[in-house]
This record gives sequence, structure tokens and C-alpha cells, in this order.
Amino acid sequence: MNQHPEQLARDRIDQLLLASGWIIQSKSKINLAAGVGVAIREYQTDIGPADYVLFVNSIPVGIIEAKREEEGEHLTVHEEQSEGYATAKLKYLNNDKLSFAYESTGEITRFTDYRDRKPRSRPVFTFHRPETFASWLKYDKSLRSRLHDIPALPIDGLRDCQINAITNLETSFKDAHPKALIQMATGSGKTFTAITFIYRLLKFAKAKRILFLVDTKNLGEQAEQEFMAYVPNDDNRKFTELYTVTRLKSSYIPDDNQVYISTIQRMYSILKGTELDESAEEENPNERSSPKEPIPVVYNENIPVEFFDFIVIDECHRSIYNLWKQVLDYFDVFQIGLTATPDNRTFGYFNQNLVSDYGYEKAVIDGVLVPYNVFTIETKITKQGAAIAMGEMVDKRERLTRKKFWEAVDEDIQYVGKQLDKDIVNKSQIRTIIRATKENLPLMFPDRIDKEGKFEVPKMLIFAKTDSHAEDIIEIVRDEFGEENKFCKKITYQSKENPKNILSDFRNDYYPRIAVTVDMIATGTDIRPLEVLLFMRDVKSKSYYEQMKGRGTRTCSLEQLKATGTPSAKYTKDHFVIIDAIGVEQSQKTDSRPLEKNPGMSLKDVLQNVAMGNTTEDILSTLANRLIRLDKQINEREKQQFTEQAGGKNISQVVKQLLHAYDPDTIENLRISVQREKPGASPDEINATFNTQHSEIVNEAVVIFNNPELRDYIVDIRKKYNQVIDHINIDEITNIGWVKDQEAAAELTISNFTTWIEAHKDEITALQIFYNQPYRRRELTYNMIKDLCEKIKTEQPLLAPDHVWKAYEQLKQAEGSAKNELTALVSIIRKISGIDKKLTVYDRIVDKNFQQWILKQNAGQHNRFTEDQMKWLRMIKDYIAGSFHVERDDFELDPFNKEGGLGRFYQLFKENSEKILDELNEVLVA
Repeated sequence: MNQHPEQLARDRIDQLLLASGWIIQSKSKINLAAGVGVAIREYQTDIGPADYVLFVNSIPVGIIEAKREEEGEHLTVHEEQSEGYATAKLKYLNNDKLSFAYESTGEITRFTDYRDRKPRSRPVFTFHRPETFASWLKYDKSLRSRLHDIPALPIDGLRDCQINAITNLETSFKDAHPKALIQMATGSGKTFTAITFIYRLLKFAKAKRILFLVDTKNLGEQAEQEFMAYVPNDDNRKFTELYTVTRLKSSYIPDDNQVYISTIQRMYSILKGTELDESAEEENPNERSSPKEPIPVVYNENIPVEFFDFIVIDECHRSIYNLWKQVLDYFDVFQIGLTATPDNRTFGYFNQNLVSDYGYEKAVIDGVLVPYNVFTIETKITKQGAAIAMGEMVDKRERLTRKKFWEAVDEDIQYVGKQLDKDIVNKSQIRTIIRATKENLPLMFPDRIDKEGKFEVPKMLIFAKTDSHAEDIIEIVRDEFGEENKFCKKITYQSKENPKNILSDFRNDYYPRIAVTVDMIATGTDIRPLEVLLFMRDVKSKSYYEQMKGRGTRTCSLEQLKATGTPSAKYTKDHFVIIDAIGVEQSQKTDSRPLEKNPGMSLKDVLQNVAMGNTTEDILSTLANRLIRLDKQINEREKQQFTEQAGGKNISQVVKQLLHAYDPDTIENLRISVQREKPGASPDEINATFNTQHSEIVNEAVVIFNNPELRDYIVDIRKKYNQVIDHINIDEITNIGWVKDQEAAAELTISNFTTWIEAHKDEITALQIFYNQPYRRRELTYNMIKDLCEKIKTEQPLLAPDHVWKAYEQLKQAEGSAKNELTALVSIIRKISGIDKKLTVYDRIVDKNFQQWILKQNAGQHNRFTEDQMKWLRMIKDYIAGSFHVERDDFELDPFNKEGGLGRFYQLFKENSEKILDELNEVLVA
């Protein structure tokens, strides 16, 4: 016999209560002394029997309202009923309002703490333990109420970005938002910020336990060191002298600490009651493949859902999805995410509650981080691959043992660049890149001459694809630079030497000058004296690439540079260089583009451009970057002279105005403001007003550069710090030099668009038609093209047809301007698919095809068509030029209906009507 749905729910609730440490009793056999927590079924109140009344140490504290499973989708409807029972008088007792209430189906459970300032139910994994209620009731206030007791933040020793993040986060806590996201650029002090608010939660809100969650052992070790070094600004003792911090290294978790540091992998294993090998904590778990059917987390009495009050999730853009999300869903906590590179998925997970928005460019403007330039090295084999003919004797090598043997290849091998260092190893390609790097480093850092008159290689980090690839790179680096073993070292988890010791040497000592890594210092590692990043591996993840670049963004004073291994340095680290040898920078994987748009243009030319009225975004951004670097190089007296010449503005203020002029937020806010000022105005009028007001902002930013004395002063003071930039071509290198953003970006846009189209040409109907036989193009419809356009704009907004057309225009490869984005899209696809040799405005293609068709029709017949017929044929031609296809139903629309519609068309062309319509649909789009 099937059980009643309500009874099934109560059976599941009983199981959850028992697991959580509650003793379940019926109302006829009450024994409140049986244990700490007793749950009595059907206990009588003055408004009727409550499903469960919860007693802790013989005192009633809460109720459970049980509902059948079908009620799970609208449990909140029953909150009023729950509160009624919590407020009611219990039989035999003169009780006050009970503090806690649950609504539960046994599958879904919601919980309300009526001691909160504004009681709000929340979903919980299961019921809290009776001991937890006992500890909570020792306080006069709930945790959410105590959050209102946190005093104003003392700002001594904190950066503005840190003050903003902590203040906004604490406001979010007071509003009881369960999740909050802190975005802070790599190097701006995310962990320091986190420790500061953790300290305040422990001290003022009396939080019991806080979990600091990371996704690699390396990040956990660094976090532990930062907790140990932290001294709050309102106490002269270290954090670890005030509160106990433990980094979890086994399945044992003590209950008497305040801060716990753990990888998410280890916390998952603890909840599962299994052991975890430390090697599983060395890599970001989402870079490993997850089990096909992940084992779900179930209740663990050793670490109940309320064990922590807060969880801080470091690098939350990558560690909280898929299998690992279960860890966060398990705990009844506030969640705070830390990341430099959030994506839409991250924003969504944290309920779009972004309490800090401090990106890379803001950090550069504030002097917290340094800007970067990009130098590209492109080789023929990297770009095109190569071939090995059958019968050639070649070295072969086992992947793991690296054991070599000679063997003839038994078939022709054609390989592409992506196979390099995986299937194919070409040491010539590696050597060409390393040699080009060595030859160009002195041009990037011309002042780095040591006491013996030799060039001193700046600290450089090389990102390799695999450990085997790293071994090849190290061998060739040492050979090309003519240096000893300690000059270049590998720092990965697979290093035979202790990787921590090598990393410490790289950070603090003269040797190694060059480090090669695969994984270990891609993220979260502070190496301030690092000045060059050489990418010899591609990166698919946009946020991961941003993290890798973050290794070079840290500021470093002249004293630090000299003390940490670069004694020849003449001034403060003012920028770093990305050497892109794989095309990684060109793949639009990063949110932060280099501020330097014209690295090959002299400062004098940049200033002269501004003085002559060239105030484009590229020029102002380049000038801002040069001034940021200048500010780090000149002394205080020289800075004061700049301020005097600039009408009282210091360099930082000038830079902010320059970047503000084209900041996306500035543009958007200005456009909104204009639209509000002119309700009902035409688009042309709004654009005219917008352009006028934007020009005023730009002019205000550059007006000081009208002063020739200021321009001369900047050029003269820069001379003693100037770097010479030279572009050198070397054999086997197809492209080398600083990335010129506009041209490179245009080529990249076209390349990315082509790649996307090629990848989807077999699955999208419109693309199938373009790539099939010409006669099928008569099947194209306006809706097909519109759907394709919307798909592109949704999935790849940077590849919208207008953007791609502008890219062709920038490269001077477009003939004319497209009428709209749909006709632009058709023209571009025709060019990419090989239908047209040149990018031509679609109208012109249709016009040309129409002329040829008319000539063919008139061949041997003088003026075959009458004037009225030609008028109709031109209307059809114009309609196809805008809508790609004409149907009989379209004759009910403008302009046809005004000329008599389909009836008039048949009247004019009689028995040839259908034939002409079919021919025009086919011929005009050919």
C-alpha cells in the first residue's frame, strides 16, 4: 500500500533530524531529558498541533512545518503558517515566541531566524544541530543582527580600492545578501583585503568560524603566509596571535579554530569522508576532467552545515562550478568571492552583487599596477607548420622518459603549429624564438648594463605547454644566452628541485634570471621584479590568461629591483613587456588591452599629434601610458615642475582626464544624459548634442598640451629616461615587433570571424547555402540572414557585422560602405566563402547582376521590356538587394502594393511572371 505524500515527507524529515543529532519523540511519550535536542511530533499549541516542536536543553526553540514534496516549489507560501506556530503558546508552557522555524518537504528545506533584524527565510541543505541552537542562543543577537554592530572602517594603511571593497561588502552583509563578489585586479591586494574584513567579522560580529577556500595548494600556502604576516591597524599584534588559523592537510578538521584554509578539493573529500592525496591539490580542479557521474555530497555529522559562518572563495571565477559547487551548496553561510577576472557565469552565481569593481586599468591609473606593452615574434613554422617526407630518418622521443631513438617515418607527415611540442617537437622553432628574444631584449631595456659593461637580462618568465616543452626551452635558453645552469630554471610541480626554493630565488636573488613554468606560477604568485613574460603556449581561458599576465603587473621600486636581483636598474619598474610568440595576445581572450596603442611612436610625435588636434582614443591612451611611466621615473622636484607647467595639475590628474575622455562608462553616461535632456529628439539631433558634449570632455583633457613649454618640458625630461624601440626582422621570422593595435586588431577581427564562419558552415542553414551550389542562393531569406546575424551578435559580440566591415575598411579592403548590418553580413560571407574576390557592397553586386541579366534578356531583341515592366523589375531588384529574396506574398508590401501588387505584376508579365521571378531570385544573388 502506497504511503500518503505527507507521511513520506515526514519520514524523510525524521531521517534528516536524526542525522543532525535530534531525538524524535511523539507527544504521548515526551522525555525532554533524553538529550540536548528533542523534536516532538504533533505538539499541541493554542492554534492547533505543530508538525514538530524543537526543544534544546528542555526549552522550546523552534518549529518545523512539514509539507509534501509537491509543495517544494512554493514553500514560501507557508512561512506565515510557520510563524503562527512559532508565536503560539505551547500546551503546558508560557513560552515567548520561538526563535527558529523551518518549512520542509524532506527534499527542500527553508529556514528563518526570527532574531534577525529583518527575518528572511533561506534554503538550507538540512536541519541545524541542537548544539548549534544552544550556542546561538547564548548571544542576545543573531549573527545577521550582530553584523550591524561592525563600526566604521579605519582607513589607515589601506588603499582606496580596499576601503571601497570592505565598506561595500559590510553594507551587503547588513542587508543580509547571502553572496557578494569582489573584483580586484591582480596585484591590488585581494588577499590583504579579505584578511581585513575577516578580522573585523571575527572581532565585531563575533563570527565563530570562517573558511578561506582556494583551488590549489600553492594558493593555500600563500594565503597562510599572509594571515601570519597580517597586523590589523587597530592592534599591534599579528592576526595569528589574536585568532587561530589552520591550513587543512588531512581529513581531520578541528572545531576550535577561527580561520580554516582549505582547497575546495580537500573540503569535498572531507565532506565525503575520504582521504585526499596532496597531489590532487596542485592543479586547479576545473582543469582536470570531472567524473562522468559525480558522487553527490551527503550530510556529514563531523562538519555540519552550520560549521562555518562565512566562506571566502579565492579565484572564484574558476573553482566553484560543476562538481565543486556542491561544497558551497552544503554550507549555511555567507559567501564572498574574490577574483580579478569575473565572467558572466561568476556574476550570475553571486547574484550580480558586485561590491567592488576595480579592474586592471583603474589599478594602473592609481599607480597600484604597471602597464604593459606587447612585442610579437611570429615564425613561419609557428604560423604554417611544416612537412616531413616519408623515408626521412628522424629522432623520436618517448614523451615521459624522453628516451630517443632513430627511425624512418613510414608516411608523409604534415603538421600544423598547434601540434608543436605535443605530437611534433621542432627545436629550430624554439631556438628561433629564443634567439629573437635575446637579440631584442637590449632594445627593450637599453639601460641595463652591468658593472662589466654587459647587458643584464631582466627577470623573465616563460610559459611552456608541458614539462617536456619546458625542458627543451631551458636547454635552448642556456645555449643561446651562453649561460650556466642557474641562469634558467624550471618552476613547476614536477621540478626535481624544491619548486618553492627556486621560486624564492627567482623572486629575491640574482639567479635565476629566467624561469620556465607550466602551471605553478601562472596565477596567484607575487613576483615584483618580473619585467618580461614570454608566452610559448596558448591559453583558451580569457580569465586564466588575465591571471597569467598578472604575474608582471606588480609595481616594484628602484630599491626593490636592485635588491631582488637587477642591480643595473636605473629607475622604478614602470611597465612590463609581453613577448607573444604563439599568437595568444591576438586571440581576444583578455579584457584588458595594453594602454600603449602606438608603442613605436616617439613621445614628441604623440604630443605633437595632440597639439595639432589629433585627439583619438589611441593617441590619448598612448599619451596617458607614457605619462604613467614618466611619473614613476622622475623625481619629486621634476614632478613639481610638471605641475607648475600644467596649470596646477599633477601627472596622475592629467592621466585620469585623458583616460576618462574615452572611458566606456563616460561614453554611456553621457549618452544617457543627452537622451534625458532631449526626450523625443531625433537620433541625428541626439548624436549631434552627444558629439558636441563629448568633444568638450576631450578638449578639457588635452587643453594643457596647447602649451608648447609643457610639451618641450615633457620631451626634455624624458630624454634621460628614453628607450629606443626598433623592429628587427630575422631569418625564419615572418613578423616581429611591437603590436600596433589598430591594424593587428582589424586583422584579428577578420581572422576570428572567418574561423567562426568556417566552424559553423555545416550547421547553419544560411551558411550551408553560401557554401553549396550557386543555384541554392535563391533560397536565402531575410529571416535566415537576420537569425544568423543575431546568433553572431549574441555568441560573439565583437564579431558583429559592423565591426568586421570596419576592420576591412581599416585595412583598405572594403569597396564602399554597407547599407546596414544584414547586407554587410552577406557581403562579408560572400568574400570569405570565395564567391567574391573583393569585399563589395551587396547593392553593387545586385546592380551588376541585374545589368547583366537585362543585357542577356535584350540580346537580339531591342528593348524587350516596356517602361512599366522595367520599373517593376527595378523595384524587384531593389527589394532583393535589401531582403535577399522576394516571395509572392511580398507583393502585398511597399513598394509593390502602391503599384498594384501581385495582380499588376501578373498583368504586365503574363505567362512569364513566374519564370522572371524565379530567375531574378537566382541571378541577382549569384
